[in-house]
Amino acid sequence: MAKLVYSMITSLDGYAEAAEGDLGSGAEDPEVHTFIGDTFRHLGTYLYGRRMYETMVFWETAHALPDAPPHIVQYARDWQAADKVVYSTTLESVSSARTRLERTFDPDAVRRLKAESDHDLSVDGPTLAAQAIAAGLVDEYHLFTTTSVVGGGKRFFPDGVRLDLELVEERAFGSGLLYTRYRTR
Repeated sequence: MAKLVYSMITSLDGYAEAAEGDLGSGAEDPEVHTFIGDTFRHLGTYLYGRRMYETMVFWETAHALPDAPPHIVQYARDWQAADKVVYSTTLESVSSARTRLERTFDPDAVRRLKAESDHDLSVDGPTLAAQAIAAGLVDEYHLFTTTSVVGGGKRFFPDGVRLDLELVEERAFGSGLLYTRYRTR
């Protein structure tokens, strides 16, 4: 059975989206970006909400950017090769290949997808991930923690959920970003 992975850049105080501004520096570092690409290359399906999809659809054409460095081209190719499921009640259509639109998040459908998939899946964005966490679907958590405290926004972990996790990997980058991977116990 495939795993469902939740990964995002987070602030030091635990926010995946800042109320104002960005989450701080580190993710644009080529070393970090290459690591992210290598870590998630095996994913077969991305689960997105509308806003995260609208951010990530950039990768549909990023390989064609003039002077795109090799790590950007590789990440774009990997993203294009994966299936995408977008959950939205407002999006009228999708603009990337290998992408389907669903109107509601159905935990049982995601369980079936995990059971039938040969490759791991990723849920992206704190709002959609909160639904997957509440349904007990997330198997691993990958946090890329910046050195910034942002004071508010959308939390990486939703309120009201208790999780007991096992730290299985960690890495510090020269940019100050800290990667930690946890497995659900």
